[in-house]
Amino acid sequence: MPPNLQRIFPALCLLGVLFLLHCTPVLCGCDNPPVVAHGHHTQVIALFGIKKDEVVYKCDEGYTLVGEDRLFCRSSRWSPAAPRCKALCPKPQIDRGKLSVDQDEYIESENVIVQCSGYGLVGPKIITCTEDRTWHPRVPKCEWEYPEDCEQVHEGKKLMQCLPNLEIKLALELYKLSLETKLLELQIDKEKKAKAKYST
Repeated sequence: MPPNLQRIFPALCLLGVLFLLHCTPVLCGCDNPPVVAHGHHTQVIALFGIKKDEVVYKCDEGYTLVGEDRLFCRSSRWSPAAPRCKALCPKPQIDRGKLSVDQDEYIESENVIVQCSGYGLVGPKIITCTEDRTWHPRVPKCEWEYPEDCEQVHEGKKLMQCLPNLEIKLALELYKLSLETKLLELQIDKEKKAKAKYST
């Protein structure tokens, strides 16, 4: 074998048979495999424990791989392009709120629109999944919004105007119950007065 060829391809001779082995990344001239944030790589091991010119990438827990998971050393370069490990954000928990996209996890840079059903939105309408697996800006809330004068209103038609749609029915039931209680108290009081009158 010519000397220049021996420098490129290491060979193993066994019983007169020539076995050509794939060169390692160092002999191929490749630098160390690219470093991927929130992930790691392992080198593929071939026969006889020889390291192949191939690496496999995996992401840390809570991150998902975007791109090819395997890179190869070809012509002193790693190809294809290195993958990325993108964050996975948990589903925002918003009482009485709805999300534009309803799923268990959201990928980094994904935007979600928050809507409130019968309530007022307190905070940002659009939130984004970030690299550290949190939402930015902070997850909003859906709260009961009412005019200032509603705090002094306790009964009647104005009470309905101060409540969100989802609570109107409950408010009416409570109002009805309060009226029935007052009526019962009046009847009891009337009977007591009648008994007292007849006893005298």
